[in-house]
Amino acid sequence: MIKRAPRPLISIPFSCCLLFGLGGCDAIQQKLGIEAPAARTARLEADGKAVGGACRQSGRAIEDCYSIYSWLPKAAIYEGWRDMDQYMRENRLETVEPQLPPPQPPGTRKKKAAAEEPAEVRAEQKASEKN
Repeated sequence: MIKRAPRPLISIPFSCCLLFGLGGCDAIQQKLGIEAPAARTARLEADGKAVGGACRQSGRAIEDCYSIYSWLPKAAIYEGWRDMDQYMRENRLETVEPQLPPPQPPGTRKKKAAAEEPAEVRAEQKASEKN
């Protein structure tokens, strides 16, 4: 007849393994790229404020910022825009004209240059490639 270990002796190693396993959840989530909801919200708020300030400094209208950066919270964009506006008025700073076009929102695909070219130009390019 096989004797079974008493319940407390079985549960102690099991609970120790469970505690050590759960202690590494943050490290595991970080390696997998899983972000906590509170951390994601804080990051988006900070990004929104930075984008709003940059939009104001570049002379963009707040509505343009809302449409370009639609994935960021509007309240954060507005707060950053308003803070930069106040700062620029107090220090008599001029707007800085943007040198690059605004970025496309995530999830949108870039248009191919070949699709925008007329068919005649594409045909000429193909003919020159064959020669």
